[in-house]
Amino acid sequence: MTGKALRDRSINYIEFAVAEIARSKRFYGDVFGWTFTDYGPDYCEFSDGEMTGGFDQTEPARSGGPLVVLYGEDLEALQQAIIAAGGSILKPVFAFPGGKRFHFQDLDGYELAVWTALEA
Repeated sequence: MTGKALRDRSINYIEFAVAEIARSKRFYGDVFGWTFTDYGPDYCEFSDGEMTGGFDQTEPARSGGPLVVLYGEDLEALQQAIIAAGGSILKPVFAFPGGKRFHFQDLDGYELAVWTALEA
């Protein structure tokens, strides 16, 4: 995130599963002027100047929209709240460079994720 304070329980990141990162970078760079930071061969972060997101080549490309990623300070409490409200956990908490996250499904079948920063 670009210097802004993280706000608990807010949309923070958008992630696209893509077939080819280089192709996606060309498309969004040429059309919208986005900038990019590579994190290995299978992941690239983009910035549109306001919001950041990522291109993920580790999952099959899917139609139907990107993965919306929310920020949350207490992942355990949020998982419990999702289950209590009728949602389901699709991927339990896992670590990634800079933080950890989980994926869930809402009542209409949408997959979203919630992340938190690693404690210093």
